[in-house]
Amino acid sequence: MFPSGEGTTVQKIYVDGLKRTKNDIVVKHMKPIYTARNFEEMILKSQQARTVLQRLGLFKQVRIGIDISRGPAALPDGYEVTFDVSEPSAITGSVSTMVGTNDGSVLFSVRMPNVFGRGEKINTEYAYGTKNAVGLGLTFTKPIKGDPNLIYQASVFQNIGEFPWSSYKELDRGVVSELLFSSMLGHHSLRWEGVWRDLSCLSRSVAFAVREQCGHTVKSSLKELAGVGGDIHFWKTDAEIQYNVPLIYDSVLQFCAAGGIMEPLRPGSKFTISDRFFIGGPLTLRGFNFKGAGPNQDGSALGADTYWTAGLHLYTPLPFRPGRGGFGDYFRLHGFLNAGNLADTSLKQGYKQMLSNLAHDLRWSYGVGVVARIGGIARLELNYCWPMRVQSGDSLNPGLQFGIGIHFL
Repeated sequence: MFPSGEGTTVQKIYVDGLKRTKNDIVVKHMKPIYTARNFEEMILKSQQARTVLQRLGLFKQVRIGIDISRGPAALPDGYEVTFDVSEPSAITGSVSTMVGTNDGSVLFSVRMPNVFGRGEKINTEYAYGTKNAVGLGLTFTKPIKGDPNLIYQASVFQNIGEFPWSSYKELDRGVVSELLFSSMLGHHSLRWEGVWRDLSCLSRSVAFAVREQCGHTVKSSLKELAGVGGDIHFWKTDAEIQYNVPLIYDSVLQFCAAGGIMEPLRPGSKFTISDRFFIGGPLTLRGFNFKGAGPNQDGSALGADTYWTAGLHLYTPLPFRPGRGGFGDYFRLHGFLNAGNLADTSLKQGYKQMLSNLAHDLRWSYGVGVVARIGGIARLELNYCWPMRVQSGDSLNPGLQFGIGIHFL
């Protein structure tokens, strides 16, 4: 048995299995083990070192062994700690699927972990979507000074997508610089993104309100603030809340709401249709087609610079609880009431006028259906919807409506 009292001295630390990993990064995170004053502290500091080394991506597996010191220089209370490590493969690849709102894509990725020996990573991705969406990106990640809580990321990307609800397609080419860090308040990100965007019409009969926004623009943004360079200048923010109340018979009453606003940074500033807010769809404002509620021209959704949506949901188990404790627990009956609106309004008009604009001509719907949980985060819905208050030009989907995605209201 190993003693657990005072007087423990760590005399040697061995690390077996190093190949690409540099000695200095390993030594840095091993040094605190030498300061252990007792056996419990030695175990704790060794486990902490293992956790940090794995979080940095240096090793995929770390085994720790502890033995008493041996040899002529061994102390009576001396110990030797051995780390048997296994580095990840120099290059790995994978094929996976991603789910969005009523669309999906296949993702091909190639990763090079610990590429320079100090936790750096290179990741290349190619995504092909079901709705003519194609994405390609290359990302380089580096821990700063070997700290897993302080990460720098740089990436380049190109995305191509079609947006049939607004009758345009968009080609984006850009670069990203991002600093990820942690504090006592949680995890944070400071992100700058520069994008060259090319908007073009899907056909010759596209509404003029969309055609006039087509062409090339450069957007340079700091997180949700656009206008740090480029010719697009605005700030934009949105928020979501959700509150759940457990009821009898494993039922849940849920209230959720979301809203957002964007404002030009200075008079005459512009933004394009791809920057604006849209509402409507099988997982948000149900009973409306995807992006189908709000201003439009000749069948093309134009979006707006302010929006709100809200929902009241009741989830109950299936009748008679088939498959209880297993497959049946992935399904729930679903009753809902959704409402929302969007408008071109501004804080400069005052809060009362802005709220009045958003309350005018609101849309709402209700319905019932079945919800299935997929993979823990995604969901599938099949609802029968009744749009009750609609406005001229809205694109409706009454009756049965199918939805699949991660984000929902």
